[in-house]
Amino acid sequence: MIMNLYVEESGQENAETILFLHGGGMAGWMWKEQVEVFKDYHLIIPDLPEHGKSIDIKPFTIEGAADRIIDLIKTRAKGGKANLVGISLGAQIILQILSKAPEVSDHAMISGTLVHSIPHTETFLKLLDYLIKVYQPVKDTDFFIKANMRTYNIPKNLFNEFKESTYLIKPASLDRILHENMLFQMPTGLNHADVPVLVMDGGKEYKVIKESAQDLLEVLPNATGITAPKLGHVWNIENPDLFNRVLRSWIMDENLPEEVSFIK
Repeated sequence: MIMNLYVEESGQENAETILFLHGGGMAGWMWKEQVEVFKDYHLIIPDLPEHGKSIDIKPFTIEGAADRIIDLIKTRAKGGKANLVGISLGAQIILQILSKAPEVSDHAMISGTLVHSIPHTETFLKLLDYLIKVYQPVKDTDFFIKANMRTYNIPKNLFNEFKESTYLIKPASLDRILHENMLFQMPTGLNHADVPVLVMDGGKEYKVIKESAQDLLEVLPNATGITAPKLGHVWNIENPDLFNRVLRSWIMDENLPEEVSFIK
């Protein structure tokens, strides 16, 4: 028996669909500020495999998650098509969807997307394994969780949600998720995905994320690139007002807010 992803639906059932894909180690709760504002749309917010309330759906792979999301769109989105929104791991899954089934996406908006190839040398893989082993014993401590939240400027009122999501992910799952995320490479076929894609990064993102955005803009045939100045990796939480205005403008084919800067 194939288990279904945990999915929350809200908004207007017969309206255009927006589907949100969360980042690694989080869950659908990270889109709370978007759910409140986009009640005029049909919203679909799944928890990805081995995350949140889909924790028992294993194993996590980006390709497998993409296949599940494609099926979800075809069966539950308005007209079998959705506006796709994803950050980090969720954005990588959207790229996989665009390479495989671009017809299910009306517009796409991705942020903090790692695709800039890191050499998969034995040294790098050993370093990644070492970092995972160091992280595992401390990941569930309140001290480390709060430190992690400060890194991403996640407000204190989301501590319980962040702690639960962190606690649910066990060592084997963490290993799979991090390897999928860190070793992800740009899928073949993206150059044929003629979907309007907004490629975004936060002004405070790591250099490798900014390089990845440049790579994506060179490959995606209908892409626009922007930076959200002075913001970090999960800026939908850090500055929800700006994120929401960018999203609404993008899916309505309107001018983007003046606060963002275009990637050249």
